[in-house]
Amino acid sequence: MTAQRTTPARIESLGPDEIFVFGSNDAGSHGAGAARTAYERFGAVWGQGHGLQGRSYAVDTMSGREVMARDVEALVATADENPHLTFLVTPIGTGIAGWSAHDVAPLFVDAPENVVLPAAFLAVLDALPHGLSDGPNGIDGGGPAGA
Repeated sequence: MTAQRTTPARIESLGPDEIFVFGSNDAGSHGAGAARTAYERFGAVWGQGHGLQGRSYAVDTMSGREVMARDVEALVATADENPHLTFLVTPIGTGIAGWSAHDVAPLFVDAPENVVLPAAFLAVLDALPHGLSDGPNGIDGGGPAGA
């Protein structure tokens, strides 16, 4: 994964084949952070908390690890089906949702090259033993503090 490019720290605009991937909630209330950016700039739909919408892709990071893992698995499938698109993943789950990069990054262990990850996620993945993949629930099943 070290050869992979990283998501820019701040995304103000998208190239013609780029999709903005952001953390959401089940209700699709895109009121703050990257979710607000997705809503205001990249076509996220208010009330839609999962999946492709406009030039953005919502991953529910607020409804627990299993839901987040399923949404990441669906994102990976969408990326596999659309190799002409580049999915720019923001540091989903590491803000208000309370997850760490260590919690979230392993969910992307099997992501194709057109899924571009934040540097913090790549650092976690690069530190994993080679060949490690235990599916959509990640490595350790950890969670945010207090969860």
